[in-house]
Amino acid sequence: MSKILFVVSGADHWTLADGTRHPTGFWAEEAVAPYEAFKKAGDEVVVATPGGVVPTVDQGSLAPEVNGGQEGADRIAAALEAAPEFKHPVKLEDVDLDGYDAVFYPGGHGPMEDLAVDAASGRLLVEALDSGKPLAVVCHAPAAFLAATRPDGTNAFAGRQVTGFSNAEEAQAGFADKAKWLLETRLGEEGVNVQVGEPWAPKVVVDGNLLTGQNPASSAPLAEEVLKRLG
Repeated sequence: MSKILFVVSGADHWTLADGTRHPTGFWAEEAVAPYEAFKKAGDEVVVATPGGVVPTVDQGSLAPEVNGGQEGADRIAAALEAAPEFKHPVKLEDVDLDGYDAVFYPGGHGPMEDLAVDAASGRLLVEALDSGKPLAVVCHAPAAFLAATRPDGTNAFAGRQVTGFSNAEEAQAGFADKAKWLLETRLGEEGVNVQVGEPWAPKVVVDGNLLTGQNPASSAPLAEEVLKRLG
């Protein structure tokens, strides 16, 4: 049995370029699909958030149109409700990576608000990257890479191959012209090598122990990559 740390945004909004607050949080499928895969494999999941706040699910991620219909939406909402770990998170600041076998970051716009500037998350990411343990990050969660700097000020993920929510997807989602910054662009500015595929199609990029997924459809394949490494 492996013990897997889920680092989840504690934000309930995303501040747009004009200062308005867009209600958000974590994206349901990106948490539920990996959670179910790990639990099915017999693994333990621990959820950590900044300050230990109970994370907010993005209500948009529970809508029928993004879950293949009402039945799918009901199933994912029920799965989330039945996962006690999301109701009792630990404080991210108190996490000791030595106690875990892998780290998983679900996305949603929430990480753009808090994890992108969270020092505790940044330290954990550097430690996880250097540890050789599987580090899996999906969709908007690579925003957290922006806080992962080494003592010399360089980004720990500079030069690494990753994927994440693309500018094209952000445009199709209706936020590209409203956002303060775009994930694909910002990561590139930090020296991260971002590879993106077709909008909304599953895409996973593997670079050593660093595993990234582009979008919600990539969350289940990403979890499978983690399980392969945990054996």
